[in-house]
Amino acid sequence: MVSINNHLGTINYTKQFFYSLIGGTVSNCFGVVDMNAGDVKQSFIEKVPVPFIKKFAEKTILAEKGVTVRFKNGKLYIDLHITVMYGVNVATIVKSIIHKVRYAVEEETEFSVEKVNVFVDSVKI
Repeated sequence: MVSINNHLGTINYTKQFFYSLIGGTVSNCFGVVDMNAGDVKQSFIEKVPVPFIKKFAEKTILAEKGVTVRFKNGKLYIDLHITVMYGVNVATIVKSIIHKVRYAVEEETEFSVEKVNVFVDSVKI
């Protein structure tokens, strides 16, 4: 959970909020086919059969797929793992994603986004 204090009080942002905001922004970018598991926890959960995942946890797991958010010294660091469509300019897609994610997060939260790392894990035909 990330908190910010202002003259009106304290605002708390959960990681689920960031996962939903960032995941939705990336999924709507042209050329992005899918989000991939970004860490060991996400990889493990991706392999577990769906009946073993509780219904309330399923939304959380799907939202955080491919998104890692770290908060240090008042700045956000975001890692994204994606699959892109074959035949598109990967460099252009990555620049677009970085720009859109930085804009969406800074507009919604007023936190400074220090770095957005985009990892293109695969290309889908």
